[in-house]
Amino acid sequence: MINVLSGFEPKAVFKFFEELTRIPRGSGNEKQVSDYLVKFAKDNRLEVIQEECLNVIIKKPGTKGYENAPTVILQGHMDMVCVKDEDLEFDFTKDPIPLVVDGDMIRTKGTTLGADNGIAVAMIMAILESKDLPHPPLVALFTVSEETGMDGVLNLNPENVSGDILINIDSEEEGTILASCAGGVDNIIHLPVEWNEADNNKIGYEISIKGLIGGHSGMEIDKNRANAIKLLGRLLEALDREINIDIANVSGGEKKNAIAKMSKAVVMINKEDEERFKHIVDKYQKIFSNEYKTADPNISIKLERVDGIQRVFGLKTKKGLISILRLIPNGVQTMSVDIKGLVESSNNIGVLTTKEEEIVFDSAVRSSVRSLKKEINDRIQNICDLVGAKMELVSDYPEWEFKAESPIRDLMVEVYKDMFGKEAKVDAIHAGLECGFFKEKIGDIEMVSIGPNIYDVHTPNEHISISSTKRVFEFLCEVLKRIK
Repeated sequence: MINVLSGFEPKAVFKFFEELTRIPRGSGNEKQVSDYLVKFAKDNRLEVIQEECLNVIIKKPGTKGYENAPTVILQGHMDMVCVKDEDLEFDFTKDPIPLVVDGDMIRTKGTTLGADNGIAVAMIMAILESKDLPHPPLVALFTVSEETGMDGVLNLNPENVSGDILINIDSEEEGTILASCAGGVDNIIHLPVEWNEADNNKIGYEISIKGLIGGHSGMEIDKNRANAIKLLGRLLEALDREINIDIANVSGGEKKNAIAKMSKAVVMINKEDEERFKHIVDKYQKIFSNEYKTADPNISIKLERVDGIQRVFGLKTKKGLISILRLIPNGVQTMSVDIKGLVESSNNIGVLTTKEEEIVFDSAVRSSVRSLKKEINDRIQNICDLVGAKMELVSDYPEWEFKAESPIRDLMVEVYKDMFGKEAKVDAIHAGLECGFFKEKIGDIEMVSIGPNIYDVHTPNEHISISSTKRVFEFLCEVLKRIK
């Protein structure tokens, strides 16, 4: 097998990263990659623990002169978001990620890359394997299912992990040292479905909204990109108001924490309304294209005739569906007044699914202020009460609060200035990191989060900078060297 990344530095980092791209590691499917990490530890004669939930903890003693230095926990998650171009034949459960080197960037051919968070795993493995890097005692913590609710850290046995400092490597901007993150919760709406027999005198169409950029619902939520599920709601409302459509099916998005870049609906209309139907769709194609001409310029709405529709939503279900799609909060809700440019609270409706007995709306609510997270959920509950739906909250995770004083953060700022001649930025992030849980699991230890430049995560355009990876790895090694 050709090693696409073999010529790049740091060799060990890219060697391990390429190996990871050949191992299935979608959230919930981490057995193979977990076993791979256990074998790696044993091959390097390192102490290893594989938890029942498949978290892996590897311990390495400090090098000579560092035996009594503070213990550092290096942490990343082994799972990845599996998203691909809609028309691409690719199976994340068995196919290797198709790597492409494009100048300074590592890309793929239409799939997510998994640099979030595979590059952290690769960096930590390179440090554990090294025989000549000075470092304090290390605990490497690789968690599972971070992307789908942080199940790994939730199920972490605190008896297996202890340390004085935690360095999370799940950030995506070089030169930024994160010291705080948002908390979040998975908000799921269940709308009961009442079915009616389809009217055979009507004709069926599938409406597809596609071509959107999508993106990470935390990192890119402030980019004003369109959400295909919300666009679908606007279009369905307009069609129902003007020509009284029947709806047989709705779907959209792929992951709750990814901005929905596609959506579909199967509708039925009177034959005499066909031209008007097409006119309304064309009108909204122009509206959406104008509204998002800069932020999301390639939105398209496609129509395709559909036959054989057997049933459609009852009137109450149709009205409830459209009401939820139109009223549910989406996008930035509040901005921080303490940290300039920081999104304080948001919601992303990420997945829309039609099932036999219900329509499911899966959203990711985020906030760095706990009460604002509750406020968003309360508003969604009000919508549910109005339409007879049920709201469920799953995988609630805490925010990571900013600390005014942090010696490890100060050391990192100093090392960054020494190495690169410029100031590192200490910042907060509107995304969920596992750091919020670590305080509960392993105590109120010092924590920071860093990472190289990774772009368009959770999309098929995800890519990572080779040179930035090298700099961040060397920076991390120097920080470890100075913790004595």
